[in-house]
Amino acid sequence: MSSYLLREIDLKDIIVLGIETSCDDTSIAVVDSNFHIYSNIISSQVIHKKFGGVVPELASREHIKGIIPIMDIALKRAKLSLDKIDAIAVSTNPGLIGSLLVGLSFAKGLAYSMGKPLISVNHILGHVFANFLEHPEIEFPFIALIVSGGHTELVNFSSFDNFEVIGRTVDDAAGEAFDKIGKLLKLSFPGGPEIDNLAKNGDKHAISFPLPMIKQANYDFSFSGLKTSAALYIQDNNIDLSSENLYNFAASFQNSIVQVLFKKTISAIKENNIKTFLLAGGVAANSELRKIFDDYANEHNLNVFYPSQELCTDNAAMIACVGIFKYKKKQFADLNINGSSIKGIN
Repeated sequence: MSSYLLREIDLKDIIVLGIETSCDDTSIAVVDSNFHIYSNIISSQVIHKKFGGVVPELASREHIKGIIPIMDIALKRAKLSLDKIDAIAVSTNPGLIGSLLVGLSFAKGLAYSMGKPLISVNHILGHVFANFLEHPEIEFPFIALIVSGGHTELVNFSSFDNFEVIGRTVDDAAGEAFDKIGKLLKLSFPGGPEIDNLAKNGDKHAISFPLPMIKQANYDFSFSGLKTSAALYIQDNNIDLSSENLYNFAASFQNSIVQVLFKKTISAIKENNIKTFLLAGGVAANSELRKIFDDYANEHNLNVFYPSQELCTDNAAMIACVGIFKYKKKQFADLNINGSSIKGIN
């Protein structure tokens, strides 16, 4: 569980309570209309680690048990009472439907009982706008690359509510490939951060893994074939935690994913003549992915932004941030809104 308090609340600001329960993290945050975070409590469910992945039914039950105590902590850290909240923002899609419904039902109850607006937030949009919490100076237009366990999407933003998905994965997401290979190596879940750490001690050019769809004239991604190639290499070369080649394997596998993400994104940036780029999602915490974009930006006058490590993960502050944008545009949700597990940004 983590949190932080940045400043005292100015009651002239719009105050939004954010709720995030799309997967296995229960999070509640308080954010104001200047994107200042007063509290951002994240409770990660350790119960899933022994299964090597998230068990949906267990996740829903953990959300039910934790959501009220977590809200109490968030309000206490923010040093305000519930009646000072101006709106309730909640992630409604995509995600595990049972988990989403816990947060959504709780948010509906709060909004109804308090007589406050309910704001529906797309979880993937939240990852993109997490960047504004630490970089409110970001200006449109920009291209965003969202990379997580379930999503890999390239999106061209003209404004907050005018954007186009120009590329997406046709099968496995990048984070999913990291996690599945991590599981084969018997690394702790999620596997992406573990592979990133191993890769720092390896030679990324030691093994030639494929660069899927790199020559196709589009911005779509595919990581299923790369995952299969890596899995076969593990099998054929007896790669495990005691293998001398483990570090080179991790570095080479990671490099293939990073190169595909980088090359496709830069191609889109050039074609659309974009000067600002946002990296978002859990895999945005990957050190090699950040470095390759930073290096390019330093040489090509590109503005690159990515969230801090904590804000790359699923968190309620990013949900509240989108809630601020929607509040200003009066884009409120009806109390009969439902959750959805359908993937994608909207």
